[in-house]
Amino acid sequence: MDSRYRLVLIRLLYLLDLAIMVACFFLAASAVSYSYSIYGISFREFLAMRIKIQNFLLFLLIMFLWSFIFSRFRLYDSRRLSTWARDGIDIVKATTVGTLVIVVFALVFNIRLVTPTFLVVFFAGSVVLTTLSRVLLRLVLTRLRLHGRNLRNMIIVGTNPRAIRFAKNIEARPYLGYRILGFADDPWGHIQAFRKTGYPLVADLKQLPEYIRTQVVDEVFVCLPLKTYYQEAAQIVDLCETQGIIIRFLSDLFNQRVAHSKVERFQDNSMITFYTGAMGGWPILLKRVMDFLGSLVLILVFSPLFLLLAILVKVLSPGPVFFQQERLGINKHRFRVYKFRTMVLDAEKRQADLEHLNELDGAAFKIKEDPRVTPIGRLLRKTSLDELPQLFNVLLGDMSLVGPRPLPVRDYEGFDQDWHRRRFSVRPGITCLWQISGRSDVTFEKWMEMDIQYIDQWSLWLDFKILAKTIPAVLKGTGAV
Repeated sequence: MDSRYRLVLIRLLYLLDLAIMVACFFLAASAVSYSYSIYGISFREFLAMRIKIQNFLLFLLIMFLWSFIFSRFRLYDSRRLSTWARDGIDIVKATTVGTLVIVVFALVFNIRLVTPTFLVVFFAGSVVLTTLSRVLLRLVLTRLRLHGRNLRNMIIVGTNPRAIRFAKNIEARPYLGYRILGFADDPWGHIQAFRKTGYPLVADLKQLPEYIRTQVVDEVFVCLPLKTYYQEAAQIVDLCETQGIIIRFLSDLFNQRVAHSKVERFQDNSMITFYTGAMGGWPILLKRVMDFLGSLVLILVFSPLFLLLAILVKVLSPGPVFFQQERLGINKHRFRVYKFRTMVLDAEKRQADLEHLNELDGAAFKIKEDPRVTPIGRLLRKTSLDELPQLFNVLLGDMSLVGPRPLPVRDYEGFDQDWHRRRFSVRPGITCLWQISGRSDVTFEKWMEMDIQYIDQWSLWLDFKILAKTIPAVLKGTGAV
């Protein structure tokens, strides 16, 4: 798209988003019109009231912040390579922050109009209408691109198999609006295999600067192995930056097998971050909120049971009520885990004498008929009630309701595979896939595989499913020892 038309489109989007915001504001105001009768003011009278200069300036400030927030979430950047889901998530994030700004203004300036009903209607309307506007825009742009308009000319630097796969993926999605002008690369051992693909080789790396100067090139995609071609890649970046041409690198620079990547900025530096699982963002924040509220509610609900079990442990087994042990948490940070004591006082000292009876392969230690377990302890273990005090670990942030079980230092020191240690990249939990799949009946290797599966497939919905399946698993006592 011509830069002039793009600028016009961005300005129209700014105005459209502001119009949606204003429309949803008045829609939400009409939804709470009945509440104004409580204060002796009808909604019609409210609209007829003179608008104070202060309120007008306040509303203009909110509109400015609304546009600023949408800009910060990059909703006005080129989203040609973005997915529908990514657009929707960014819209929800931006609208959430914008709505929170209105809440702050309402609290500071005592705006009676902003009620819970107002916020729900405003938020829902903003998300729906903004999403519909972006869907409509995508449909229009897709139609234009499929008819040969709004296209971007690209050069792919590199002729390796990864570059060829990338080109085929682009060609398989004509709605993105990319036209591949050709490839650029120096002769190398497998260049003949590239020539058989039929793609044009328009320049070598020395000829590339002149080609870019003389041809219409909108974007350059670099697929070179950077270990070998770092200097050449740096020169290409400098060339494109000087001429204002978009340059992109495929993120799998190091051929990582599992890790995701994202680009971040710190002051004047750009960084590529590699991570497994979910590194951050609102889902992780919601998970922590769910952990805090869930553990707090469960502690209050089960407080009578806590008291009863504490009395039983104290009366039926000499020693303290709670068992404390150092465990490994997220990124191997150590913390003290709390459980109702189920063993005799010198249980840890006697473990060395029982190592030969270990029934689990691998690093973990389990004995079904452990002689150190007290009679009340067997009941607590069978029902998993001994783990109830770990709700305090969840409340404090050392653990989560759902996550890989926290392991003792002794078990960790027995690890002999690095991939096992990836389980420490997330916060440990009270329950997990292993907990609902047989526990002690599962081999150590399968246990580790389930923990990695949880990390790679994590979502809030997966947590809900595991929590739901934990209850019948506990009632059946599946795999408990």
